[in-house]
Amino acid sequence: MADFSPTADYAEIRDGVAKVCAEFPGSYWRDLDARRAYPDAFVQALIRAGWLGAMIPEAYGGSGLPLTAAAVILEEIHRQGCNAAACHAQMYTMGTLLRHGNAAQKRAYLPGIADGSLRLQAFGVTEPTSGTDTLSLKTVARREGDGWIINGQKIWTSRAEHSDLMILLARTTPREAAASRTDGLSVFLVDLRGLVGNGITIRPIRTMMNHATTEVFFDNVRIPADALIGEEGKGFRYILSGMNSERILIAAECIGDAKWFLQKGADYARERVVFGTPIGQNQGVQFPLARAWAHMTAAEAIVYRAAAIYDAGQNPGVEANTAKMLAADASWEAAEACLQTHGGFGFAEEYDVERKFREARLYQVAPISTNLILCHIAEQVLGLPKSYGPGRG
Repeated sequence: MADFSPTADYAEIRDGVAKVCAEFPGSYWRDLDARRAYPDAFVQALIRAGWLGAMIPEAYGGSGLPLTAAAVILEEIHRQGCNAAACHAQMYTMGTLLRHGNAAQKRAYLPGIADGSLRLQAFGVTEPTSGTDTLSLKTVARREGDGWIINGQKIWTSRAEHSDLMILLARTTPREAAASRTDGLSVFLVDLRGLVGNGITIRPIRTMMNHATTEVFFDNVRIPADALIGEEGKGFRYILSGMNSERILIAAECIGDAKWFLQKGADYARERVVFGTPIGQNQGVQFPLARAWAHMTAAEAIVYRAAAIYDAGQNPGVEANTAKMLAADASWEAAEACLQTHGGFGFAEEYDVERKFREARLYQVAPISTNLILCHIAEQVLGLPKSYGPGRG
């Protein structure tokens, strides 16, 4: 029979990723979770296997694979019970450099990112006072001599402590002097080496899951002129293009989580015997798992449709946001069904369900909340009045 899976052509990639993940069972992740430690061994294993350099062109030491392949990689990591949050940003933050950096920047950084000698994980966009209102950010880059001076603060800058480089969005033209509301922001590739503790302060934020997230402070940080990516003042549109790939890749992780929860729940439902019969024989157990599977399958289709549009060079803004919302909902529904199936044992660490349950909850909020996605669809697809920001009704 023909294989109608949207990712049937990537079976070898799935197998390769699964082999790496097999070296990092639930006990590995439980230990990290207890210590709030970074999964460095896992990340290094992925680098050695070449998976984190998948989207980097072969000329720079990568594999030159499309976004769809990257989505399969991240989906499979989560499907195997692991977590790609420690390294997934390398794929979509690197894209900003790949699409908008100049030849010298690509030669200087892409080979090191591909072979793992340089880590590009940190994405400095969100700020405490602006949140998802990116155009209101207050971090400023001021031109001085042969470089830039940066002052400001970023928050939810995950993996900053484990990154050599950071993609940073800062204002270079005062808001009142910008040609439009979306102009005046610029993107920089900041080399963190030598600057942490010398103008840059990184403070960890403890969260409900082991996510290695931080807040970052910039105090008169000097960076060279050639740290600017692309054209000055046009950074917001560069970041937007990166956000589409981010949402597609995160959505693929959600699909992987949903598949893990459903497999875990179904296995337990077959094995757990109560009142002399497997609990999976009861429709009250079957139906939530079956419904979650149906919703996951539908979400999977839009995720890889969005990836295909992106790989075709088109703008998948609506599709990427829709994919992220539906995949996040599917993973959360599967998580609920799996936990409920396990009953009290779902709360026991040794089953790994409670850890993955906590991790899955994040995607209702990040990297963009469900409510803002609905606002985007209402405005862009249905033609309804804008419901947030300046000029709202």
